Amino acid sequence: MAMTMTQKILAKKAGLSEVKADQLVLINLDLAMANDVTGPVAVNVFEKAGFTVKYPDKVCFVLDHFTPNKDIKSAQQCKQVREFAKKWGVKKYFEGGCAGVEHAILPEKGIVQAGYAVIGADSHTCTYGALNAFSTGVGSTDMAVGMATGKAWMKVPRAHRFNLTGKFKGDVCGKDLILYIISKIGVDGALYASMEFTGEGVKELTMDERFTIANMAIEAGAKNGIFPGDEKTEEYLKAAGCTEFSFVEPDPDAEYETTMEIDLAEVPQMVAFPHLPENGKTIEETEAMKIRLDQVVIGSCTNGRISDMEIAAKVLEGKKVADHVRCIVIPATPKIWTECMERGYFKIFMDAGCIVSPPTCGPCLGGHMGIMADGEKAASTTNRNFVGRMGHVDSEVYLVSPAVAAASAVKGYIAAKAE
Repeated sequence: MAMTMTQKILAKKAGLSEVKADQLVLINLDLAMANDVTGPVAVNVFEKAGFTVKYPDKVCFVLDHFTPNKDIKSAQQCKQVREFAKKWGVKKYFEGGCAGVEHAILPEKGIVQAGYAVIGADSHTCTYGALNAFSTGVGSTDMAVGMATGKAWMKVPRAHRFNLTGKFKGDVCGKDLILYIISKIGVDGALYASMEFTGEGVKELTMDERFTIANMAIEAGAKNGIFPGDEKTEEYLKAAGCTEFSFVEPDPDAEYETTMEIDLAEVPQMVAFPHLPENGKTIEETEAMKIRLDQVVIGSCTNGRISDMEIAAKVLEGKKVADHVRCIVIPATPKIWTECMERGYFKIFMDAGCIVSPPTCGPCLGGHMGIMADGEKAASTTNRNFVGRMGHVDSEVYLVSPAVAAASAVKGYIAAKAE
């Protein structure tokens, strides 16, 4: 039977020769991860059930959402996860100066590899599909069972194919591509399906762009997003210390519910309007509206990597953030933070009037380090713009690329260029 990339990984992890869409399978996990928000809930379920951790090397915690601790409650949550990890010998534990945004730091440290099956008590766990892995978000109960058994029940997802050709023009990037796709298919366009990216255009995407695209598969309702492995994937994995991995390719006659042909040269710079990622407009349409901003956020598990920082620094160099805008820059990991410092990006950001934050999810989920008041508007490189996502229910979030975010900070309204 012909299979997609996702189906091949699930078949292998279930010990089966083949699987088909909608089949329920019990898979062996390579990793089960949680953070300081979802971890405590999973720990509570775990302890109530009287479980034990069977495979501590398959468990991972990253404390990144409300850290550095913003209040007593967040401090207690971190303490609970910290003590649980110590009790059960969980070594893949990241906190403080060793922690970064979970979906950036785990690939960076080689904890996720090609062919892995990963569950995470965070919806954007689908990020790791950029590495040719199956990864998906789960609830805290499934996380508790995963920690206890090293296994998870999974319904094999149906698949949608996105065949990429050509290459981007101008300042268009991976963030624009995924916003473009979601604007076309909607936030439920790939509901409980696998978004599989194929075609010659894939090789034109950087690894950082692939992470961005896979990260937002959930915003189309997908179970996961996945890319084939290639030379760029191999180079990334080896740099992260991975030595043993193999890639899976879709069979030529694999079954897809839909196929969307996309010429990357035709993808425009995009802006997702409140309050859904599917509310996409082109930058030309948006710029004419002169949407006045109060805040700009450059960072997150979607666009907090070094290439994103480089793009922002090039736009902001020698310029000033508009007087009425708070521009917050958040490198996603300590390694990225250090590289920004060594490259001189921090001086550029600070000279422009930005705020530079330590690695944290912070404002993305309305946690801290950038909460918005009523009536305020933000352009953000994050992944969600739901009602109240970044603070007050009467605030608004516009999702953009790093280039548009930096330019908009300077102009004071959503714009393509800072000049």
